[in-house]
Amino acid sequence: MKTEASTVDRAQRLSTLWIAWFLAMLFHVDLGLMPLFHGQSVEIHSHLDAAHLPLLYGSMLGYMLLPLASLVLLSYSGGRANRRWQLWFGIVYSVTNLLHLIADIAIPDRRADQILLMAVLLLIGLAINREAWLWCRRA
Repeated sequence: MKTEASTVDRAQRLSTLWIAWFLAMLFHVDLGLMPLFHGQSVEIHSHLDAAHLPLLYGSMLGYMLLPLASLVLLSYSGGRANRRWQLWFGIVYSVTNLLHLIADIAIPDRRADQILLMAVLLLIGLAINREAWLWCRRA
């Protein structure tokens, strides 16, 4: 028979994985800006109308805040609904990371460091999915 401690352990592992994911994502963004510190431009020719930029920025903000909310939720609930949320949320983020990895590989001015970091993000996401799956199965 499994104890309540194993449930806490899964939540702690998921918390740690989400923190690792978040730090890797922040470094991915930071790494993209590194050329600025060496006098190079990070400008990418955009095909997006300037009027749509606030929507883009809001979407990016939401993409970063949702993992934070998920992380906080892990601290307060080990219920079945939260377990399912963690699983499906992890899957959605893994899919977006896979698409981002493919885009990083496909762009003409691709950088190996960004591709490697996106691969690491994808692996962390898969670890999140595994832990969330095991946590759901226990319920």
